[in-house]
Amino acid sequence: MSPQTNHSLSVDCVIFGFDGKSLKVLLVRRDFINEAGIPVVDYKLPGDLIYENEDLRSSAYRTLGKYTATRDIYLRQMHVFSHPDRVSGDELKWLNEYYHVNTTRVVTVVYYSLVKLDRRLLVSVEEKGARWFDVESVCRLAMDHKQILARALEVLGKQFLAEPIAFELLPRKFTLRQLQSLYEAILGIEIDNRNFRKKVLSSDYIRATGEKEKNVAHKPAMYYTFDKSKFLKDNRLKFRLNFINWQV
Repeated sequence: MSPQTNHSLSVDCVIFGFDGKSLKVLLVRRDFINEAGIPVVDYKLPGDLIYENEDLRSSAYRTLGKYTATRDIYLRQMHVFSHPDRVSGDELKWLNEYYHVNTTRVVTVVYYSLVKLDRRLLVSVEEKGARWFDVESVCRLAMDHKQILARALEVLGKQFLAEPIAFELLPRKFTLRQLQSLYEAILGIEIDNRNFRKKVLSSDYIRATGEKEKNVAHKPAMYYTFDKSKFLKDNRLKFRLNFINWQV
């Protein structure tokens, strides 16, 4: 027996991935017949009505697990979209029919997630009726999901400048070109290659592995890793020092 759902509260997930060149977002195919009797095919963000016996974060992880088959993923609550008319007309009709409920409005709590794209993940989502799209190619989405995606990109850009979350999207070993391409994709700007490399290489947290790319047409690039444990340790020490100074 399926758990009972809350008819007016949902969780939507903006799942980002990076393939080494462009920022991707996971979208789910939706097929339905509109009020005019015309078949419609479009895409939406992964999401679901929450179960009455789960909290919001558990619902988000359940949604992620359906498409990624893992819970070991970066996840952060982003925003609540609660406008009374955010789901109306054909959209509300579809939602009531799809979930077998009868509601007049739906409030959604949005999370964004960062995943490391590999060949398995690129392929497996298609079995779930989902696809990875270049973020820049997304023109229209169901309901208010285009607005949600735009808000997620705005939040992600701010977090990129404040925290080392870029490494949640990169493989364990990455090239500086991949790192720069990711920052350019997230921030929507071109970055001077020389200055970027200089700043990265002066960091205590980015370490060369001694390994280089293989079987590439261009000059093999060095692989680097992010020393997360050192970063977290240093940040804890800085926080303590700031706290002591503040008390003085």
